[in-house]
Amino acid sequence: MFTGLIEGMGTLLRIEQHGPDSRVVIRAEFEMNGIVLGESIAVDGTCLTAISSRENTFAADVSAETLSLSTLGRKPPGRRVNLERAVRLGDRMGGHIMSGHVDGIGILRERAREGRSLRLFFEIPQELSRYVAAKGSIGMNGLSLTVNGCSDGRFDVNIVPHTADRTTIGDLRPGDEVNIETDVIAKYVESLLKGWSPGAGEAEKTKPIDNDFLRTHGFI
Repeated sequence: MFTGLIEGMGTLLRIEQHGPDSRVVIRAEFEMNGIVLGESIAVDGTCLTAISSRENTFAADVSAETLSLSTLGRKPPGRRVNLERAVRLGDRMGGHIMSGHVDGIGILRERAREGRSLRLFFEIPQELSRYVAAKGSIGMNGLSLTVNGCSDGRFDVNIVPHTADRTTIGDLRPGDEVNIETDVIAKYVESLLKGWSPGAGEAEKTKPIDNDFLRTHGFI
């Protein structure tokens, strides 16, 4: 699990194709000693497993699924990425719970100055909109951000100077793509509310928990 508080940036040194999969080699721009083989590292918000390391450089394999849902397969060598190691039990939860499982790609449509901050407006796939709520949390390129406002297929966030200076988000320009991870709690709640009976066919699914269900059972 991750918090969305970026530890620092890194540089994508190499991308090696292995059939439908890839292997990436990344050099951190900050002290990243003691990388344990098999540990999880979020690279622009995608949870990757370190398979080798040397000093501040590590390698990780990227599955075809991750490549299809994220920007990792589209980045050329030399691009900078946001890095965060997995949270440890007892660490401060300064951001929000993030799994590092990217849901899809968003596109920056507008960038504007608001005082010393940046206001960024993004477009996302329609199917992700239902998980985005005003003043809720969203993961973007590994950052934990607060949603200012949202509408169907769009949302906007404010970026304070500290975040813009210490992550790649300050370099984004209209048309750039970002990795989006929506609220994991919202996805589990949606799954539970749909209702499902183990082993049941599609026609035998239990009724969803809606207003009619709550009224019938005396909750409202």
